[in-house]
Amino acid sequence: MDPFENRGSFNKNKVSNIKQMSKRIFLLCRIILALIFCNSFYSNAQNIVIQTKDIALVYSITGTKKLEQLYLGKKLADASAYAGIKGKTTDAFPSGGSIYASEPAIQVIHSDGNPSLQLNYIDNKVVNQDTDTASTNIILRDPVYPFQVTLHFKTYYNDNVIETWTSIEHTEKQPVILERYASSAIRLNSDKYYLTHFYGDWASEMIKEETLLPEGLYSIQSRLGTRATNFDIPSFMLSLGNVAEENSGDVFAGTLAWSGNFNLQFDNIKREERDGSPLEIIPGINAYASNYSLAPNQVFTTPRFAFTYSFSGKGTASRNLHAWALNYGVWNGKQKRQTLLNNWESTYFDFTQDTLVNLFSGAKKLGVDLFLLDDGWFGNKYPRNNDRAGLGDWSENVKKLPDGIGYLVKQAEAKGIKFGIWVEPEMVNPKSELYEKHPEWVLKLPNRPEDLQRNQLILDLCNPQVQDYVYGILHKLMTDNPGIAYIKWDCNRFMSNAYSSYLGKNQSALYVNYTLGLYKVLDQFRKEFPSLEMMLCSGGGGRAEYGALKYFQEFWPSDNTDGLERIFIQWGYSYFFPAATQCNHVTLAGDESLKFKIDVAMTGKLGFDIPVNHMSENDINFCHKAIENYNRLQNTINYGSLYRLIAPYNNNSAALMYVSDDKKKAVLFAYNLFIKRGDAFSQLKPEGLDAAKKYVVKEINLEDENKLSFRESGKTFSGDFLMKTGIEWFVRGSLKSSVLEITEVE
Repeated sequence: MDPFENRGSFNKNKVSNIKQMSKRIFLLCRIILALIFCNSFYSNAQNIVIQTKDIALVYSITGTKKLEQLYLGKKLADASAYAGIKGKTTDAFPSGGSIYASEPAIQVIHSDGNPSLQLNYIDNKVVNQDTDTASTNIILRDPVYPFQVTLHFKTYYNDNVIETWTSIEHTEKQPVILERYASSAIRLNSDKYYLTHFYGDWASEMIKEETLLPEGLYSIQSRLGTRATNFDIPSFMLSLGNVAEENSGDVFAGTLAWSGNFNLQFDNIKREERDGSPLEIIPGINAYASNYSLAPNQVFTTPRFAFTYSFSGKGTASRNLHAWALNYGVWNGKQKRQTLLNNWESTYFDFTQDTLVNLFSGAKKLGVDLFLLDDGWFGNKYPRNNDRAGLGDWSENVKKLPDGIGYLVKQAEAKGIKFGIWVEPEMVNPKSELYEKHPEWVLKLPNRPEDLQRNQLILDLCNPQVQDYVYGILHKLMTDNPGIAYIKWDCNRFMSNAYSSYLGKNQSALYVNYTLGLYKVLDQFRKEFPSLEMMLCSGGGGRAEYGALKYFQEFWPSDNTDGLERIFIQWGYSYFFPAATQCNHVTLAGDESLKFKIDVAMTGKLGFDIPVNHMSENDINFCHKAIENYNRLQNTINYGSLYRLIAPYNNNSAALMYVSDDKKKAVLFAYNLFIKRGDAFSQLKPEGLDAAKKYVVKEINLEDENKLSFRESGKTFSGDFLMKTGIEWFVRGSLKSSVLEITEVE
């Protein structure tokens, strides 16, 4: 047989076999690709859904184990529907030094000097703590280095608020340097963003600015150390698409809970790889002069960033934050607030024991709950007769107070009022026994002149010995005088020429360590005295933020107590802080009437700093009645829902109201600013009432019961009528005010 006889058929079979094999390989490739696609689709379908009653924040896990933000917006009824959302995602917590081109949320230098970080998804865990709160923890880890970041989310279902923060740890052989360590990285999607924030300075806090966010990198930040919110606060609102109104528009509102240097970074750069015009919000501790050396097995936890998302304007965003603050963000947020009389503007530093006891009678006449003794009660070798001496020496001045603080507490109680006291425990005068004994306990640069502000320096709370000393001051004051019912904690300067002798050559994290040291003192003190009412003061609004408010019930908004100007200051704070947290004192500042000042101060926590001995009986009686009204309405004003009706900005009037949770009670405040002949006034339409209820509307805080501003006082209206038809503007004259009590008719 010719060996080549079947050559043709052999070649045909070979070709056929090759074709069949090719088909099989092609089919196999398609199967592999399908499996890869399915796996990718399945990975992307592994969504982590973090949601409240109305808001959803959704993350997806890619096939390469990257965690990306998929969605932030209105909550969908079907959680599985998030998998169908199209568009490019963004890194959930972008890291620097590798391939990421935008602003990083975290940037580190590993112990071997490598400045890059990659974070892959490892695991996540959800814990439902109760019917209102739940926690989600997402673990990310570098694939090469033993370095881990956990993203924490806590949801407050009914308040529509989400808190987010990070914890960072590693097991490398040597410390890792944290160069940036944000609390979060949140993406928004819109074509335009309008930023609302508030800036200012001493006595001119909370100047509102609303502007189109420019393309590029924009930041709101502080480098002041102490008094960190002196120029700007770590809170903001963003309107998406168009400028949001009080009751319309999409609004993202956020606030960072940190008492030191902060940075709110807005990355609004349009990049080719991004889908549309997303905005990256990166809030956290300011990286300025704050490289943090993280030791192996040590955990660094960033401050919490709380945010809400409103689809019905700024008013809803504010009410969400207020409810969260009173329930969770403020120490004993719904604890009854005590009205008080402060002695500062009556005596300043010049008083005696007898002077104070005489003032107790004035406090009793006014009808306040408490008398607050301000600065000047301490120091013996260097008496605190002015602000140049004595700060740091917290023993009663025996010439002024020969019988001590305990005697004043008892005398106040005998008058039927409680006693409170002022402290500034973080500070020291160079002219003091403490400074003479421990000059090394002060923050100051070596080989540089001291930089005094208000004639004082800052104690080094990085140092555990100083922490113990400050805690000891407070502990002794309270245990020696257990009747003290109120503390005003002041802080009258920011950091400059800051250097800690305790930290030695490791000065890079001084600002961070100071704030953590302050929190250690407050943690310890609060555990021992949980029910003590405390005001956070800082020469005005220098500490208006939720990092410190988790230890305090309230803060001092401004040293500017002019009634007219306080309308604007308090209005600004109202975007982020509930009324119960704002201490508003009636003083002699400004030319407005006593009624006007009280009507302004009543929109928060009411107090007085006024020489009662110089007041007429009519004025004292008027104050007494106003305080009675405030005490009766305090739950509605301090803990109810706020509705800003007419803003004072570019206007000749202002009005706001508070409504109780059950909608049975409301209090409306109306103010005329400076008006001129021919001014037009808006119809005043109350909000937040129950349309089906009947309400009687009565004017209160009247100087003369026979002279009403609201001529229909005492009439009954339906909630539907009040909210839809409203009432004609009824306040007449410049710098005039009126308060309406709105009560359900049973």
